[in-house]
Amino acid sequence: MSEAARPAGRVPEWFPAWAARLSETYFSGASSLFVLHGNVQDFVRHREGYGTLPDFLAEEIFGRWDLILHFDLARGLRAFAGRAPERLKEMVVLAGRKVGDLALARRDPAAAFALLDRFVQNNIMADAGERVSAAVILDHTSFLIPAGEPGRLSQAASTQIVTLLQWAASPHLKRLNMAFVLMDEKLSALSERLTGNPHVTAIEVDLPPEAEREAFIRYTAGNRDFAAVSDYDPAQLARLTAGLSLIDLGNIVQSAFESGRRLDSSRMRRLKKQLIERQCQGLLEFIEPKWNLDMVVGHEPVKQRLREDASLLRQGELELLPMGYLVCGPVGTGKTFLAQCTAGEIGVPCVVLRNFRSKYVGETEGNLERVLGVLRAMGPVVVVIDEADAALGDRGQEGDSGTSSRVFSMIAAQMGDTRYRGRIVWMLLTCRPDLLPIDLKRQGRAEVHVPLFYPSEPDEVRAMFVAMAAKLGVKLPPEEAPDVPLRGRLSGADIEGIVGRALRRCRLAGSPRLTREVLAEAANDFLPSVEGAEKELQETAAVLECTDRHFLPPALREEATAPGGRALIQERYLRLRRLVERS
Repeated sequence: MSEAARPAGRVPEWFPAWAARLSETYFSGASSLFVLHGNVQDFVRHREGYGTLPDFLAEEIFGRWDLILHFDLARGLRAFAGRAPERLKEMVVLAGRKVGDLALARRDPAAAFALLDRFVQNNIMADAGERVSAAVILDHTSFLIPAGEPGRLSQAASTQIVTLLQWAASPHLKRLNMAFVLMDEKLSALSERLTGNPHVTAIEVDLPPEAEREAFIRYTAGNRDFAAVSDYDPAQLARLTAGLSLIDLGNIVQSAFESGRRLDSSRMRRLKKQLIERQCQGLLEFIEPKWNLDMVVGHEPVKQRLREDASLLRQGELELLPMGYLVCGPVGTGKTFLAQCTAGEIGVPCVVLRNFRSKYVGETEGNLERVLGVLRAMGPVVVVIDEADAALGDRGQEGDSGTSSRVFSMIAAQMGDTRYRGRIVWMLLTCRPDLLPIDLKRQGRAEVHVPLFYPSEPDEVRAMFVAMAAKLGVKLPPEEAPDVPLRGRLSGADIEGIVGRALRRCRLAGSPRLTREVLAEAANDFLPSVEGAEKELQETAAVLECTDRHFLPPALREEATAPGGRALIQERYLRLRRLVERS
């Protein structure tokens, strides 16, 4: 290899995308220090079979290099050749001659970095014939160079960061065949001084795509009869397992052969739910929608729009779909239910983003990083974020060392990434859309703003009683729904509560059916929560937030589209907001 410039390398077509990018970036001379993050603990396809990521680096990317050194806190600094014992013997001898006694730095990062830095400098100064091609792999790097503000890290961590930055910026190293690869699951767990340096290239190792999953299933099954233990062939199983790592996929296949339990639809749904939630460390709740939009009462223009979008998604017209929806309205209007029914209508998985915030520095960003990686691999998927105004933070929010600002930036960047249009469908739910940052509500992110209101027309109220009874497992004929005096003041949750109370009375009386009389009694006895300025504020904010006027009920539509109507609504909103803030 020439010392004047790195040779152009031909990347094998079967290389994963991250490996191709690493190779091409190195060959171009742009960088010699790389940070691999994301799915770094998974299996990786080799020329023959599968192995770990460090094995892949040693055998495939640096397979012809003279020396590879690997360091982590558990095993210390050692020569590393993957799964090639003869090559390892040669490396051990070479390492002893060029680097020194590696046992001196067995588990001491400071000693290891001192040895490595001396080796790097000696290799730079050596005559051309004495130089060696060498790669250094640092595993679980967040334990060596953790995230933290400059000046607050330990002396050892600061020294290691500075050493790595010197290697990355060295023009002499960029003329040699030397590379440094750092590995960690969470990029945010590493020092920003390193990951943000222009001489350092951070590369995300994605979860495996469908073609890779299918190849791994066939490899794992081998010559065994997969049809004898599974209702799915390898291609079908690969499509169903989007978002899973190869390790988890291997467990599914091996379990099918060894457990004696057939891999049918019920078991597959249960396994996928468990594995996705475990992979996200409980930060995502996997929901299998039970209903479609037929179960949603009223809101006909909204349902029409959502059904049209579902049809476009099934037809593959992804460029015509919104990046996301903002569903707003007073509490109890069925925002979460609408989101789940939308997922059921589209026929894709639905996940709820749970509380990913942590009290530990950098952990919140790392949690979100992991979740977003899984979502990108799962698509198409509907992502529901309840209480979005509180969950997502703000670009300018202070008081938490910038965590909320970074969380906001990560979410906003993902929501605006048009490569995932139709693959990640965001549904932001909130009763206070006015508190949600405008960056998330703009076109290109949560593009369609859907307002929901309490049912006010007699037919809507009657249909709501029928739907809530069906939700509780009871068939209620429409003519048995009672007339209630609180139309426009009862939410869907209130009506569900009335139906539940009536059903309780019937069961206690030994009656097998729900009757109009019992429902009317329960409705008359029911006292809704005290209405006040806050509920009116939520309704007014939903009207102002609406992006399509035909989503509004007739009376509100007429008010909003009248000359000066929107200004009057805005004035009412400001008055209500001041009143609520004072109370």
